Amino acid sequence: MLNLVARTIRVPLAGEHRPIGKVAVVTAGTADRPVAEEALETLRWMGCAVERIEDVGVAGPQRLLAVVPQLQNCDAVVVVAGMEGALPSVVGGHVACPVIAVPTSVGYGASFGGIAALLGMLNSCAANVTVVNIDAGFKAGYVAGLIAIQKAEGRKR
Repeated sequence: MLNLVARTIRVPLAGEHRPIGKVAVVTAGTADRPVAEEALETLRWMGCAVERIEDVGVAGPQRLLAVVPQLQNCDAVVVVAGMEGALPSVVGGHVACPVIAVPTSVGYGASFGGIAALLGMLNSCAANVTVVNIDAGFKAGYVAGLIAIQKAEGRKR
């Protein structure tokens, strides 16, 4: 499967299979979509159930509040954001699962190619937030997938 937005190619698994675990991929804005799509494709490749939630940045908190119930049913959440990188902390305060934060190199003003978002995310006051490198959608998706698969396996026992 070719995904031009993510700049990826994924070979689907042969045969039918049930998704393992559940991960939401959340973006602050539409400019974050390529990195989010890379995380989504990684999670699909790993066989995880995925949910895409777009454009719920902190500039419009009502948009995030509307999707909090969806996030609370996930094994892990990937949050992709540029600018000041505040969204992962806000999401982390609403969920009881790991949040993998991905700073993006997009943004205007003093974003410094994602460094401002990276530093903001590293300073998150939410204890369930961990951070990967700038634009590292694959890495965030892979870590979230490992968490979701382990949690799903644990529920089977």
